Amino acid sequence: MILVSGCLLGLCCRYDGKEKEFEDVLDYLKDKTYIPICPEQMGGLSTPRDPAEIVTNDPLSIQTETGVDVTGQFLKGVDEVVKLLSLYDVKEAILKSRSPSCGTYQIYDGTFNRTLINGSGVMSKRLQEASVKVINEEDLV
Repeated sequence: MILVSGCLLGLCCRYDGKEKEFEDVLDYLKDKTYIPICPEQMGGLSTPRDPAEIVTNDPLSIQTETGVDVTGQFLKGVDEVVKLLSLYDVKEAILKSRSPSCGTYQIYDGTFNRTLINGSGVMSKRLQEASVKVINEEDLV
């Protein structure tokens, strides 16, 4: 079973309410069983919503561009996704690159200036800790 960021499948769950369908992901999944996820929505955030970034890691603080703390909603969404691990035999996840939830190799630095730093989103980290193979859409190109 594979977890997949819903936005990569064409679901309108991104922060801006737009879809980000990624053809290479759809091609990869053609003969596979998968579950679409959006940890932000699963944590109670609306779509559309203000963009958010990880502002600090210790302690963890995720804030919107307008300064609203959404750490709790992000962590709740991660917890909801992790519940799927006990319900299904999840071995892999294909997540949206650079997202504060799903980013795999890089995320934005918390300044909202579109500056990338090495790091992972909160859900990506949690899945990796649970021995799930995590990749992003760019790995399939």
